[in-house]
Amino acid sequence: MNENFQDITRRTLGTDIFKIEDIQTLWSGYGKIMRYGLKDGDRESVVIKHVKLPDQGSHPRGWNTDRSHQRKIRSYQVETAWYRDWAGLCDESCIVPHCLLLESSEDEFLIVLEDLDASGYPGRKTSVSMTEMQVCMKWLANFHAIFMGREPTGLWPVGTYWHLDTRPDELDVMDDVELKQAATRIDQILRDSPYQTFVHGDAKLANFCFSPDGQKVAAVDFQYVGGGCGMKDVAYFIGSCLHEEDCERYEEELLDWYFVRLKEALMKRKLPIDPADIEEDWRALFPVAWADFHRFLKGWSPDHWKINGYNERITRDVVSQLNSGNL
Repeated sequence: MNENFQDITRRTLGTDIFKIEDIQTLWSGYGKIMRYGLKDGDRESVVIKHVKLPDQGSHPRGWNTDRSHQRKIRSYQVETAWYRDWAGLCDESCIVPHCLLLESSEDEFLIVLEDLDASGYPGRKTSVSMTEMQVCMKWLANFHAIFMGREPTGLWPVGTYWHLDTRPDELDVMDDVELKQAATRIDQILRDSPYQTFVHGDAKLANFCFSPDGQKVAAVDFQYVGGGCGMKDVAYFIGSCLHEEDCERYEEELLDWYFVRLKEALMKRKLPIDPADIEEDWRALFPVAWADFHRFLKGWSPDHWKINGYNERITRDVVSQLNSGNL
């Protein structure tokens, strides 16, 4: 961090700070997430996300373009807006870290957050049980209920990091001609759902922090939060947890669980929405959301492990229904 940011952080927290560890480097070398200790105060540590824009990015898959750079800049502006304007609406049903400080300059962003490890969410998982998946999907259901029908002011108009409008380079190089031709219609169908909410936008397993007993989670990384159909988060999350055969085996069970939790969340908040209507609409859009992400993968990384027979079959079915006028 530059000295000015360090001074602002010390003044805001009311104590001296010291670095404990680097948690991770940000994508393409755009900065770091670090844990800092506090010498005095009402907490022992904080997590600091410090973004320093490089002169020239170095993307691991070769997507080193001005468009990619501008998308990343926008993503940090969105995350700042999320914590400033929206995160406070989240409650105990979809926990996010409390934001302690936001600062930015021409080429730097600073976000100082509650340390979720110290707050009782130290668990990071690379594989999960069905129960642990359900806990994350309950978080998503409540998140989608809280932001149902809201205008994503300051956020991405359409959330997710793979949204078509932000990924023309990946679309251009796709070899799958039918999917390429269907991409705009797939995107439009998701936009046309009457039930729009906020989507987390990168709701993979790695962005959920678990309590020691695995019964509660908090979520992090809101660079791609924005408007959209909740099935984008659900399909992406399931795909981040399960391999091909398990996706097929547990898809219906997981969707059933999600919609029960969504109904509870909508009723709890007394929203004037018929849960049966939204379930009918969104269930039909689950494979469309899956095909939307699959479109991105096939352009971005055609040899990615997530490209498998299950994904191909879902996507082919969606494209076929589009071409026959049944979707």
